[in-house]
Amino acid sequence: MFRRTHILVVSLVLTLLASCYNGEESRGSALKPLEKRNKAPDFALKDSTGNPLKLSDLKGKVVMLNFWATWCGPCRTEIPWLIEFEQKYRDRGFAVVGVAMDDEGWEVVKPYMVRTKINYRMILGEGLISQHYGGIDSIPQTFIIDREGRIGAVHEGLPRKKEYLDEIDQLLGAASTAYLRDGGLLHGPNQTRAN
Repeated sequence: MFRRTHILVVSLVLTLLASCYNGEESRGSALKPLEKRNKAPDFALKDSTGNPLKLSDLKGKVVMLNFWATWCGPCRTEIPWLIEFEQKYRDRGFAVVGVAMDDEGWEVVKPYMVRTKINYRMILGEGLISQHYGGIDSIPQTFIIDREGRIGAVHEGLPRKKEYLDEIDQLLGAASTAYLRDGGLLHGPNQTRAN
């Protein structure tokens, strides 16, 4: 009896994992050359605190846009990485934005955010946002967006943490016209304009 129950539980867990992860390691893990990057579709949604969030308001920052769900095993694996990235890089012009794909919405997402101490902004994947990003067929799915608002890399599935770190470091270190505004050089953690 115990063995049959154990097999049933293991089968159920494997089925659930397969439903949110297609078994492939990340596709498109290398940063695209500048000339091959497409503009990331803009969106305007309310975050978990009720404040409006527009992707275009984050122009000038490197953005990690992560589609995920509370029930997805690989998503739960990478959330501590995203928390770490937000903490480590936010003062260098980096932001993580989570897009929760849970059907139950804030009812399950907000308690999960509290329990896991998520420190980055979160929106719900409702409306057309997933369609604007090519249709989200599996999760996690992550878009790394450069300072100019162009998609530099797409990860479908769970990549190695080092892939994310390498791409973030490359994009944060890359020369970008986002630092030049009205003839003034932007500098420092808050990218304030020098006179």
